Amino acid sequence: MNSDPLKTIAIALLPLLAAGGVSSGATAGTAVPSSATPTISTQGSATPSLALPDFSQLAAQAGPAVVNISTTTTVSSVSQALPFDQNDPFFQFFKRFQIPMQRVPEHGIGSGFIISPDGYILTNAHVVNGATEVQVKLTDRREFKAKVVGTDPRTDIALLKIDAGKLPTLKIGDPSKVKVGQWVIAMGSPFGFDNSVTAGIVSAKSRSLPDSGYVPFIQTDVAVNPGNSAGPLFDLNGEVIGVNSQIYSRTGGYMGLSFAIPIDVAMHVESQLQKYGKVTHGQLGVTIQAVDQSLAESFGLKKTAGALVASVQDGSPAAHAGIKSGDVILAFDGMDVDSASTLPLLVGEMKPGQIAKVKLWRDGSALTVSVTVGAAPSDQVASASAPEGNNSGRLGVVVRPLTSDEITQLQVRSGLMVEQAGGAAEKAGIQPGDVILALNGQPVKSVSELRHMLEKSGKHVALLVERNNATTYVPIDLG
Repeated sequence: MNSDPLKTIAIALLPLLAAGGVSSGATAGTAVPSSATPTISTQGSATPSLALPDFSQLAAQAGPAVVNISTTTTVSSVSQALPFDQNDPFFQFFKRFQIPMQRVPEHGIGSGFIISPDGYILTNAHVVNGATEVQVKLTDRREFKAKVVGTDPRTDIALLKIDAGKLPTLKIGDPSKVKVGQWVIAMGSPFGFDNSVTAGIVSAKSRSLPDSGYVPFIQTDVAVNPGNSAGPLFDLNGEVIGVNSQIYSRTGGYMGLSFAIPIDVAMHVESQLQKYGKVTHGQLGVTIQAVDQSLAESFGLKKTAGALVASVQDGSPAAHAGIKSGDVILAFDGMDVDSASTLPLLVGEMKPGQIAKVKLWRDGSALTVSVTVGAAPSDQVASASAPEGNNSGRLGVVVRPLTSDEITQLQVRSGLMVEQAGGAAEKAGIQPGDVILALNGQPVKSVSELRHMLEKSGKHVALLVERNNATTYVPIDLG
């Protein structure tokens, strides 16, 4: 049996989205007593030492609610190509002996866990994606054919249902209380080894991964391998705080970097899947990037917080609300946007049609606008991009106005084409062919205007640059 493809991100190829209500069934189960917490031992030593925790009681109580999932996907077999040209007489002769293309089964494995006694099971979307048959095996060796209630590829969450009752369940925890450095354990079926338990610590919180900007992942160093997909991540109270989903790896196996979907995000998706069979996410229609110290100083912000709007889609909810490129979103619907990775989750959890207050920073002062949240058409809620390179020294660019053909092709009103880049601009990642659209949020229409704006600028500036049909703000230190 082939291993289920635990969602893996190759390190060498880095470019690879508010808590929802939890049903009463999802919180069933009992927490493991706090006896699993570390204790201080002084025996045999003049100084106290920290003893390692004992996970045995947690594993025994939680294990029966963790399931093994096997899938069958039908794929097409490829016939071997004939070594003759189609006009060759031998081609027509041997063609009659070719085995026609056939549909053959392909098998995969994964994990999941029971969230209600009547048979609802949480797993990853990539575990059951394209499956023609899904089989669930419990620890008591019973097996059930599962129905896929619904999937949400954006969060990589899927909901299954089996025809069974009085099943053991897991207690749902609160990821907001998770601390970096605390002990956690994972359970699942790596390489098909059912109910394997591995332990480690939380390495970081709110990690934003390439192509997964909607989910603020919990990073751990818990050993997670193919087949661990959708196994639960526990705290020492035996409460589920995450759903294991991805790893960074050069080999396809565990290398010390594992990522789990926070359980509140997963349960928010689960409630929609159970009610409607699908998930709708809110959308602003903006491309955002993180605010670093250089950008904060360029825009006059007192701290490095918020999400910088790099571009606004025409006709989007953000455009109708008056949000502009160069605005910094400081708060959304009453919630502070501490970092760019916070915004996609806040927006995505809004229902289309809801009205939210958006606090912006524009031209050195704060203002608030109202936006009617739209529906995300596919995978874009608010995509994050990041500038390249570093910054120091003088600007050092040779630019020229855009031609009329370039303005039409780029669909912009004005801008300057970079012909040569050196000094601070080159170090910040500016290169020939880039188009400078704005400086510190102010549109650039001519070479003399750019020069005048630079003369009035302080130590840091932020250039809005278009490259390959994408825009991003690049911070530059003028020294």
